[in-house]
Amino acid sequence: MSAWWQTARANPAFRLTVLLAIITIALDQASKLWILHGIKLPTNVDVNANGRLVQGHMDLGPIFDLTYVENTGVSFGLFAGGMVSRVLLTALALGVAIFILHWAGSLTRRWAAIGAGFIVGGAIGNAIDRASYGYVVDFLDFSALYFPWRFNIADTGVNLGVVCLAYDAFFVAPKSTAKGAEAETTAHFTSDEAGERVEEETFPDEPSRPIRPENKDSRSSE
Repeated sequence: MSAWWQTARANPAFRLTVLLAIITIALDQASKLWILHGIKLPTNVDVNANGRLVQGHMDLGPIFDLTYVENTGVSFGLFAGGMVSRVLLTALALGVAIFILHWAGSLTRRWAAIGAGFIVGGAIGNAIDRASYGYVVDFLDFSALYFPWRFNIADTGVNLGVVCLAYDAFFVAPKSTAKGAEAETTAHFTSDEAGERVEEETFPDEPSRPIRPENKDSRSSE
């Protein structure tokens, strides 16, 4: 663990992941506190088509409204349930966040780090809701665009993170792999050429010179 931490702490991509996760959590929790305690949505207790309790609604424009919904499931109200669902989904969210953080410690690509940060921040943001309230606070409403689900900033972070990781996997990572293979091939050829130059300098291809016989007269005079 200490070795991983030393590597991760010195990794700029990991620091970017942590920074984006913190920003996502902060924006998510601040917006939810504003919905819960800051703004007074007109009370309109009802059960929508998905069986989710709607406790407030405010029309803001032709395509966007604020609709407060208590979501006991995951993103967009999927897999809603009781206490068992709450505990399992909270544990799953924290497990995913820990796994991605550990993975981010060795990341080198910016888009992968950005995606990891958004997913970690979104997972922890919604996990805080489940632990604090027993449900996730949803309020962003684009149903006028035929998008029936209400969601929050944490959900947005998770989905943006998935998009970033997909972009990295399909477009960035293959280029990085190709560049790495090209650099390795270039280094190999450079090493071979250097070896050939050393061999040429050590064993120059020069014509052999004939050995001149010694002068017998000079040897006898000595």
